[in-house]
Amino acid sequence: MAGFEHIIGHKQVIHHLRGALETGKISHAYLFAGEKGSGKRTVAEAFAAALQCENSQDRPCGVCHSCRQAAGGNHPDIITVTHEKPASIGVEDIREQLVGDMQIRPYNGRYKVYLVPEAEKLTVQAQNALLKTIEEPPSYAVVLLLTDNEQILLDTIRSRCVLLQMKPVPDEQVKEYLMEHIQVPDYQADICVAFAQGNIGKAVRLASSEDFNLIKASAMHLIRNAGVMEISEIIEAVKGVQDFKISIQDYLDILALWYRDMVYFKATRDFDGLVFKDQIRGIRETVKVCSYEGVEEVMKAIETAKRRLAANVNFDLTIELLFLVIKENIHG
Repeated sequence: MAGFEHIIGHKQVIHHLRGALETGKISHAYLFAGEKGSGKRTVAEAFAAALQCENSQDRPCGVCHSCRQAAGGNHPDIITVTHEKPASIGVEDIREQLVGDMQIRPYNGRYKVYLVPEAEKLTVQAQNALLKTIEEPPSYAVVLLLTDNEQILLDTIRSRCVLLQMKPVPDEQVKEYLMEHIQVPDYQADICVAFAQGNIGKAVRLASSEDFNLIKASAMHLIRNAGVMEISEIIEAVKGVQDFKISIQDYLDILALWYRDMVYFKATRDFDGLVFKDQIRGIRETVKVCSYEGVEEVMKAIETAKRRLAANVNFDLTIELLFLVIKENIHG
């Protein structure tokens, strides 16, 4: 478990939480909002540990008995709400693990802290059960809701929480972290940073992949050959990406980076600003035969494909429609 000083970025959120710890003005409910991989769980877990820390300064200290329990995931007064149904957190989950448990005073901590990851999956009934609890909680209770999409939650829930919005981490901090902690070379760090768009979790996920060069080679092969490949071949190639243990969404982000490079180079002829510097020859050749409008259509199509896949639209159909747009606008 990282102390606040070891967390990359999120200075404003951490400043707010440290201020609450110093003044003792702790809210009963916090809402950590940010996309998957943005660091909200890391910050929330550090805050939970800090609330229970036995030290009087620099909480969480990381060395006291309470901090060691928190780091080991076995602190009796830090409870993470789990759910068996992958798509929803039901009212029984909330009643059993949070509402009912909250009636029992802390075992040895100052607070009872409840982490609710994936709070966007709370059913309306579960949210209403939670609402009654955070309206009149015991003095020792603190609820930390973590969500990729706070807009899905009821207005009444949001209005009773302190909203902490996770902002993108500056690129230079992400790159420094990757090179120091993941030991990736400079060129690989640049691609991961551009791919991540300030999301440290996404950057680490790609940089940590043993298949990084294979992922990149797969993307380059598709980009270069989409014009002559059959749609069925393309679909199989994209499906094969899952063997690299990155998501299709991540893979589409890598494709989008290539097309951003194309737009950038077409407009500026600046080699240094490219992410895929080692692919300059292919970029030069492609920008000669495609228009700004064509590349923009492709980038829109990639975003549309990502939304469709997130909504569980048929995979084959989604990829087919995407690459028909690529064929028409880039290879036509």
